[in-house]
Amino acid sequence: MTLVNELGDGFHMPAEWEKHDRCWMAWPRRNGFNCKATKKNYATVAKAISEFETVSMVTHPDDVDEAKQMLGNHAEIVEIPIDDAWARDSGPNFLIDDKGNIAGSCFSFNCWGENYFPYDQDAKMAERIMKHEGFQYIQSSLKAEGGGITVDGEGTVITTESCFLNPNRNPGWTKKEVEDELRYCLGVEKVIWIPGNVDEDETNGHVDGIAAFVRPSIVLMEKAFSSEHPFYHVLNENIRAMKGQTDARGREIDITFIEDAWGAKEKGDRFCLSYINAYLANGAVIMPKYNLPTDERARKVYEKLYPSRKIVQIQIDDIAQGGGGIHCITQQQPSAK
Repeated sequence: MTLVNELGDGFHMPAEWEKHDRCWMAWPRRNGFNCKATKKNYATVAKAISEFETVSMVTHPDDVDEAKQMLGNHAEIVEIPIDDAWARDSGPNFLIDDKGNIAGSCFSFNCWGENYFPYDQDAKMAERIMKHEGFQYIQSSLKAEGGGITVDGEGTVITTESCFLNPNRNPGWTKKEVEDELRYCLGVEKVIWIPGNVDEDETNGHVDGIAAFVRPSIVLMEKAFSSEHPFYHVLNENIRAMKGQTDARGREIDITFIEDAWGAKEKGDRFCLSYINAYLANGAVIMPKYNLPTDERARKVYEKLYPSRKIVQIQIDDIAQGGGGIHCITQQQPSAK
């Protein structure tokens, strides 16, 4: 593995299917995304994950009593001032070295290109989690989010051109400079770029709504099976970009396809329709459902990919209306070996 500078030899971001010590989440706070229904959705996700691993819920001090009441004993409350509730994006990227030591890297967070204000507390959230846990960490100047990457734990990361190369995040950065910073932050050797989605203006085409490593050299990708799908051409462009790619170890990428919940498109352009936006807990896949026929088809894809894991589906309409899914509100902390 590539070195991650100040932390020492061998630190890298492990794959999401590796064993976790805990899952980090953040209690809804932002105006417009802090209604009772959204908080119930968050509590349901936290309770589902807690059946398989510990959940630590970052909570603004003003919201502690409410969070404790709704979560019960299903989550540890960690009091940290926050502005919003997307732990994947404003939280740290946890790293591990060959000896099993845990560290982290923190992207600079500018709220998806300054989509919402304020975000100054969320910009400090990753660092505050690292300090709370007593872990070493590095701070990156790259404006980026955890939902913009997927890693295989063996030297490869996939990201999108529409996101990290966007002028609303890193104006003036070249593709090579972004690649070098991802290598530095994540301990990867190879960066695979796919186009992303320039028409998606909430995250500017995060990869966790398009593609995800599910095993070494195997990537799950969204595919539109109807030309009437609003992102039919966008998804096909991403698939074309992935075909023929090899990972850091020289293996050709094998692609498995899954559709999205296109039938819920009437819920708005921001509504997250992605089944890829799921969380791999210890021994389980926590995935969304939308009360559509696609729910069962998506479930069967995950059952085939993870035959030894329990597949848990959760209705997440009141999370999805905020522009993200289960993956967006969670961040895994790997187990020390």
